[in-house]
Amino acid sequence: MKNIQVFDGAENAVYDIFAATDEEFSLIFPNGSDVAFIDEVYQNHPSQPLDAVFTAIWKRRVPKREAMGIQGILFYGCEHKKIYYPTRRDEQAVNPDGSTLR
Repeated sequence: MKNIQVFDGAENAVYDIFAATDEEFSLIFPNGSDVAFIDEVYQNHPSQPLDAVFTAIWKRRVPKREAMGIQGILFYGCEHKKIYYPTRRDEQAVNPDGSTLR
């Protein structure tokens, strides 16, 4: 299982962590990526299988104190963050001018 932290643009968001199987994780984070935006996930796959995947994932919330790492970040309603993750890899995050964030 791999852990995904969900960042929601809502004011009352709590940024929960959920466990995903390797197959589920690969659908959301293709080609070695570890950052995803929900609109792009649904652009790349039919909604019916994805809906089933997310239904399963949402049943596997991991309390933060029990999480053994975070392997992916999934953004909901945070399109303004896309410019910071052009490669969709967290370690390659950049400022809008292209300079590295780390």
